Amino acid sequence: MEKLSVETGDKCEFIEITSRLKRLVDGADIENGALLISIPHTTAAVTVNESYDSSVRKDIVNKLNDIVPFQGSYTHREGNSPAHIKSTIVGSDQLIPIENGSLVLGTWQGVFFCEFDGPRNRNIHVQFLDSHL
Repeated sequence: MEKLSVETGDKCEFIEITSRLKRLVDGADIENGALLISIPHTTAAVTVNESYDSSVRKDIVNKLNDIVPFQGSYTHREGNSPAHIKSTIVGSDQLIPIENGSLVLGTWQGVFFCEFDGPRNRNIHVQFLDSHL
């Protein structure tokens, strides 16, 4: 297992980690298999979405903030219930195929670490699944 660190700067933001993941795959001896990305935080997530136009991730963050506002009738004492809810909606893991030694992503796709309770220092766990084919 590999561990990446990311430092977030805003309360809610999407940080592209695709190039970091590609470097890990390039350095691994895996021709075909998959890459499991797991976020070990209850107020953060990971997603695959458009990486070409940064307005897409801004729109996603804005809409998540509309759906789950920062202020509401939350009972969690820490005051970060919206972050927990957003993390649950987006999800804490992704499985991406590896074919011929490369991540299989669509032309416009990128992988994003999603911060919902920042700024913080966060971890990303990455596990290679080798198909041995």
